[in-house]
Amino acid sequence: MARHVAIITDSTAYLPPEALRRHRITSVPLTVVVDGEPLEEGAEISARALVEALRRHRPVTTSRPGPETFAAAYRAAAEAGADGVVSLHLSAEFSGTHDAALLAAADAPLPVRVVDSGLVGMALGFSALAAAETAGSGGTLDDAVVAAEKRAADTSTYFYVDTLEHLRRGGRIGAAQALLGSALAVKPLLELTEGRIGPLEKVRTSSRAIARLEELAVARAGTVPVDVAVHHLDAPERARQLADRLRDRVPGLRELHVSEVGAVIGAHTGPGLLATVVSPC
Repeated sequence: MARHVAIITDSTAYLPPEALRRHRITSVPLTVVVDGEPLEEGAEISARALVEALRRHRPVTTSRPGPETFAAAYRAAAEAGADGVVSLHLSAEFSGTHDAALLAAADAPLPVRVVDSGLVGMALGFSALAAAETAGSGGTLDDAVVAAEKRAADTSTYFYVDTLEHLRRGGRIGAAQALLGSALAVKPLLELTEGRIGPLEKVRTSSRAIARLEELAVARAGTVPVDVAVHHLDAPERARQLADRLRDRVPGLRELHVSEVGAVIGAHTGPGLLATVVSPC
């Protein structure tokens, strides 16, 4: 039986394939452009290939999906029997994806609510799952939007990068802040706040930065039921160790996801990224 509210997100949610299937969420891919060649995230370029391109200093940029891609997804939802769509995407501060979805929604054959999550990675993924769970239990289009927005508002993301240079090149952080970080040889801790990347703390070593990521996640989780994600790029052992410690230290842990980010986010953070996402259930 077709669910009457369809959930569409984008590839930067980094939801596991089994979660997409189980919750019947459609993921629209963003594009990574390497040496002028556009490649769909996930299908045509992996995180490993992205890391190799960055290390070879090949020019890498990212691109939103076109409105026609969203239009096709909305038509497919209508043809599958949906009578409404929640289209939930990464922060509009990072990408024109939200705008492309809005353009397509204007001519869609069914009502489409386009939501700017203000997030990215599994922070966005948890919000999409909340919408899907609400829709799957018979919730209306408005109910699913409210569930997604509440989950997004309650979710916190903290992350560490080896260098601010990739964020500076992509325009995701100010040149002055990137220069300051390099000049002082500090390891920056950052957070997502109001849809933007903001400075959180500066520490002197990567080990101290990772320890602070752990402390921040534990403090944010408290004792309430939470889902947690640990993301990395080209740092699987660091991610595994951090996840193991969080598993032991977060008493209300419901689900713990550990995954490498895809090429789109990796293009803007560079290798060495480590992030924690804490999302109260």
